[in-house]
Amino acid sequence: MSIMMPEADQAVLARRTEIAAALRAIVPGEGVIDSAAEMLAYESDGLTAYRQPPMVVVLPDTTEQVAKVLKYCQQQGIKVVPRGSGTSLSGGALPLADGVLLGLGKFKRIREIDFDNRVVVTEPGVTNLAISQAVAHAGFYYAPDPSSQIACSIGGNVAENSGGVHCLKYGMTTNNVLGCEIVLMSGEILRIGGKSAENAGYDLMGIITGSEGLLGVITEITVRILQKPETARALMVGFAEVEAAGECVAAIIGAGIIPGGMEMMDKPAIHAAEAFVHAGYPLDVEALLIIELDGPQVEVDELIKRVEAIAQGCGSTSCQISTSEAERNLFWAGRKAAFPAVGRISPDYLCMDGTIPRGALPKALARIRELSEKYGLGVANVFHAGDGNLHPLILYDANKPGEIEKAEAFGADILRCCVELGGVLTGEHGVGIEKRDLMPEMFTEIDLNQQQRLKCAFDAEGLLNPGKVFPTLHRCAELGRVHVHAGKLAFPDIPRF
Repeated sequence: MSIMMPEADQAVLARRTEIAAALRAIVPGEGVIDSAAEMLAYESDGLTAYRQPPMVVVLPDTTEQVAKVLKYCQQQGIKVVPRGSGTSLSGGALPLADGVLLGLGKFKRIREIDFDNRVVVTEPGVTNLAISQAVAHAGFYYAPDPSSQIACSIGGNVAENSGGVHCLKYGMTTNNVLGCEIVLMSGEILRIGGKSAENAGYDLMGIITGSEGLLGVITEITVRILQKPETARALMVGFAEVEAAGECVAAIIGAGIIPGGMEMMDKPAIHAAEAFVHAGYPLDVEALLIIELDGPQVEVDELIKRVEAIAQGCGSTSCQISTSEAERNLFWAGRKAAFPAVGRISPDYLCMDGTIPRGALPKALARIRELSEKYGLGVANVFHAGDGNLHPLILYDANKPGEIEKAEAFGADILRCCVELGGVLTGEHGVGIEKRDLMPEMFTEIDLNQQQRLKCAFDAEGLLNPGKVFPTLHRCAELGRVHVHAGKLAFPDIPRF
């Protein structure tokens, strides 16, 4: 006995088939996926609490194909969600049921290594770590190093303005990207910046970096590479109180010392990382600072003495100094594995991302502890302490009714706290859908409207990655005059798994 498909479902299937056929004419072979089973691999990014299969997936491998795909989608009024490696932790690459997911995983070639100008020209699908590996033989590296650097793509790093443990001294992605090739929704291909640190005109690179796929699709990136420092050593400093570690961070920066990296973990994160990596972390402390100092050996030796003295003055209970490159790397291995390590002690967790002034660290930590008690959920804290970028990991069990809602409310309160303390909603993970509805906590309606005007200049129909960043979506025509819009978001609710 055959079962008739409802007319609505038949219409959706027919539309999907039509779009897939048009895209196959642009990207032949295995470049288009429209099977429901095969598209499950794309239903979520790193924020796995939210899942939504796309209508169609397209995987181009040339800039020209990207341009043709976008032009076709604009002509047909089809929404497009760009996706790199899918490691976003804010839902930035979450698909839409009525949209095309444009994957850039095939853009994985390094096009040029130019040591004379100290740059690498790369495609967006190349992993962050692969860039450093490609230039390591000549003593160079790419400075921004997110904990997910083995998997995250450089294109995604640009989209989210990613950071890492060494960004305190060497800057975020925005400080290390010099140029890019970007395809607009119209199919127009633009080149912005180049190999020089300074370019005439508006700072368009500053606009593109951190734009979360709302303005265009990046198909080539020129990044700055740095020469490895002569010496790099790390200190592993333990404290009996988390607040004391926060005070030490502020004291080190206040003394005019800018470490190559300065990271902090609290007791739950320390124990999880040590059980996972066996880095030699002390287990009898409440907080651990990993502080790296780099430069000429004589300078590093002097700074180690000064930092050790500052830590003692803040009440440190232990201090271990790396004596070899292998030991320094082991110190960092535990910190960089903190996220997967915490996944071993909790069925699920939400990784938050907010930034505060360094001096507010003790207040923020005390508030997070109060919120943990209020919501009855555990939390493991991992921070880019030097630049005030917090990553509280909220522990919960999605199989227990109501826990995901409590975890989300807990996370929202942490982000509100960041803003109240003079900080911002995000440091490096982006807004995506996770923080979208919290944007009014930080920005006025005037601010948000002005940001949308900028998006309209690049994507007038609002087809690129809709549903992300903006809590209230306007038509571009509305933004040309004074207009108060009290309505809600003009697209379907995003399903949570």
